[in-house]
Amino acid sequence: MSLPDYKSTERPASSALALSSVVHLNVGGHLFSTSLSMLRKHPDSKLAELFSAPPKLRTDPQGRYFIDRDGSHFGAVLEFLRSEQLPTANILEVHREAVHYNIKPLIKRLEETPPLFGELVGRQQFLAKVPHYKENIEVLIRIARAEAVATRHSSILICVLRTDEDLGFHDNAINNLEADKDSLVTFGPWRATPSVKDLLDCVKMDIERRGYRVSIEPHVTGRLFLSRSYNFFYKLTFTWW
Repeated sequence: MSLPDYKSTERPASSALALSSVVHLNVGGHLFSTSLSMLRKHPDSKLAELFSAPPKLRTDPQGRYFIDRDGSHFGAVLEFLRSEQLPTANILEVHREAVHYNIKPLIKRLEETPPLFGELVGRQQFLAKVPHYKENIEVLIRIARAEAVATRHSSILICVLRTDEDLGFHDNAINNLEADKDSLVTFGPWRATPSVKDLLDCVKMDIERRGYRVSIEPHVTGRLFLSRSYNFFYKLTFTWW
């Protein structure tokens, strides 16, 4: 006795593409329709690879090709393929999608827009010159979370040393600090034109991009060392509720 011929609920994508050049997509629950030629417009892109023959995608119960990724900004990617029109909002998010799908012309055009040009050529190049910047951001978040139990705010002291000269006064400044020194996080020095305020703006920006609410204000030591007052210290405050 032969076994029943069970048919898969996932219809082979190659047969659907052979019937029509119109392609219906389900990108993380967002629905789109376009042409096969549009998806293959840039042969070295991941989209072209996904829709090569045979396609490397499954279908949803309605027969739409399913891409398991947030589709909130896929429409902007598709619009660029159709008309080469750039989005006017959510530039960073669309850039992330362009990188994911490896659409090189869109990546290049987006990186020439003011928001991304400033981020990549200006800010990120500066932060690359600040020793251990990314590691320090992670440390700040970890300390703040550890101190968040049964409290509304977590405050952490940071020390910003702009120059090598500032670094020479670091030990004396720490010794005169009337605060808990164990969780102090130090940034710098760096050899680039941005100021201490620029660095503090970057710290605030990168932490808030992670979804936290933070504020930064100067921390006055209250003590002098050989008639010198140090302005290296700032209080970073996380607000939890």
